[in-house]
Amino acid sequence: MFGIPGKQAVTMTPAAVAQVRKLMDRDNRAGLRIGIKKGGCAGMEYTMDFVDAPEPNDEIVEQDGARVLIAPMAQMFLFGTEIDYFTELLESGFRFNNPNVSDSCGCGESIKFKDVEELAADRRD
Repeated sequence: MFGIPGKQAVTMTPAAVAQVRKLMDRDNRAGLRIGIKKGGCAGMEYTMDFVDAPEPNDEIVEQDGARVLIAPMAQMFLFGTEIDYFTELLESGFRFNNPNVSDSCGCGESIKFKDVEELAADRRD
């Protein structure tokens, strides 16, 4: 929908690819669906769910056997994002390196995106 021909909407690090594939295989799922919703200190939060099938307008990104489905309302805000997976002593999870984020809360659970006009200008560059 908001993509650039020949360029994937998001990319994944090898660690993220491995984790998405592992969870897809374990639960026999079609892929990881990513979206956004209102909430949190900064105003927006990522949503993530493993799904059995894509929705009709999902952007589908496949990388080395891992499949990410991007919900239509999230596509503009996630374009250019690198998805990583980390494992630390006390926690592990997916991390989004998103160039469209202008601010995040102190706990790291919610984000604020650049204004739509600024995002559109970034796409033209």
